[in-house]
Amino acid sequence: MAKSIMIQGTASNVGKSIITAGLCRIFKQDGYRVAPFKSQNMALNSFITKEGLEIGRAQVVQAEAAGIEPEVDMNPVLLKPTGDSKSQVVVHGKIWTELNAVEYYRFKQGLTSMVKESFERLAAKFDIVVLEGAGSPTEINLRDNDIVNMFMARLASCPVLLVADIDRGGVFASLAGTMLLFTEAERAYVKGFLVNKFRGDKSLLRDGLQQLSSITEKPVLGLIPYFRLDIDDEDSQSERLENRAEGGAESGVLKIAVIRLPRMSNYTDFSALNRIGGVSVQYCAAAKDLDTASLVIIPGTKNTIQDLVWMRKRGLDDAVKKHAASGKPVFGICGGYQILGMCIADPFNVEGGGEIEGMGLLPVETVFETEKHRTRVSGKFLTLDGIFSELSGKEVEGYEVHMGLTKPCGEVGRYTPMALVKDAVSGEVFEDGAYQGLVYGSYIHGIFDSGNIASTMVKALYNANGLQYDLTLSEISAKQHKENQYDMLANILRDSIDMDAVYKILDDGMINR
Repeated sequence: MAKSIMIQGTASNVGKSIITAGLCRIFKQDGYRVAPFKSQNMALNSFITKEGLEIGRAQVVQAEAAGIEPEVDMNPVLLKPTGDSKSQVVVHGKIWTELNAVEYYRFKQGLTSMVKESFERLAAKFDIVVLEGAGSPTEINLRDNDIVNMFMARLASCPVLLVADIDRGGVFASLAGTMLLFTEAERAYVKGFLVNKFRGDKSLLRDGLQQLSSITEKPVLGLIPYFRLDIDDEDSQSERLENRAEGGAESGVLKIAVIRLPRMSNYTDFSALNRIGGVSVQYCAAAKDLDTASLVIIPGTKNTIQDLVWMRKRGLDDAVKKHAASGKPVFGICGGYQILGMCIADPFNVEGGGEIEGMGLLPVETVFETEKHRTRVSGKFLTLDGIFSELSGKEVEGYEVHMGLTKPCGEVGRYTPMALVKDAVSGEVFEDGAYQGLVYGSYIHGIFDSGNIASTMVKALYNANGLQYDLTLSEISAKQHKENQYDMLANILRDSIDMDAVYKILDDGMINR
């Protein structure tokens, strides 16, 4: 049976996911078979396993850091918000139902046996399981039905490290207050603190950390510096959506505008483009922000119709059409592909019901069905014309996760599919996507990640703008880039966390409870 350790946080977005990934990397480097686990995740950034099952992106990142294939037991319950009050509930990789917050609060205790089964299967196969909590573990109104924080610590008899974010302020009150709100039994599970995102002189914090340890009777095991690495983020709180200048960001020669939809999903699709020097990938919510873009991308969304309505209210649909009419390319992925079509219908109330006219830039129409299409795909681009013609024949792979069925309509003669791909689960071969002129649409998430697809597109955009493209800007493969980032993350954590103490906590488990 595996040893286990759990990362909980004083709030959302304090760094639980990235620290969990870093510990997974460290344990892997030290020769252990390690797996991540988060019983319940809420995120629109999802991934499809090789079996065609859906899990949260954070556990995929953590599995990659651990050097293993992502599997559904790493995230048995995934909540995907469909609006302000409802979420699609995915259990063991498949849609279970859709519930509002009150309904889910009432029913989620029924999921505990499934969560337990998933954890036990992982614990039987690995040496170490690193568990991640969610939000704050001391939300008084939620703790009775908790299945992700102290519930899991008790179930796994698992020691806890509590993380707080000093960059947002109030770190001492956050840690001391969280400990105060724990029950006496829960406090016994917490073996130490990690203070994350520190900037400045460590000596100025020494007295405060000593007082914190004295007040809480818990040691501070790590003071982790503020850092930026190119590692996929979990959800819409990602700092990369803020368009801060860094590396090849805001100062980039070439601007790629991604529409920042309210229910945007899988924005990690654009990481490959953002890694190329001289390229600025910016997330835009105003029509004027598209004026200087060389490429506009409409990303995936968990509610296509509502996000299209949002675009129209802000004038973004007209701005996209203006961009296309000026002879510049537009690319839609998943929900963005659906938005580019002629119409979208939701007869079974999958995303709230109704029907809406699309942008009319691609001769396709979409109807939402009750079954979700989930699969990994691989294949090749078909013959493409225009600015991205050099993609023709290039290999592509990724995953599809969508409710809509998109088919040609109107003048079918103008319609050309983008790629020919194979379903990794069923073995079925089918056409994906469509393009017309300089407007392209595809259902494949991760479409820019394969081979040199991203650099080929950027080169074409440079040429179209009369710029000289430097091939040295994108020589490293996406896979090697990720491996380098995970190693850098491990180095940062080794330098800032007392790993000898962590290993002792791991070895002792809860014997000192």
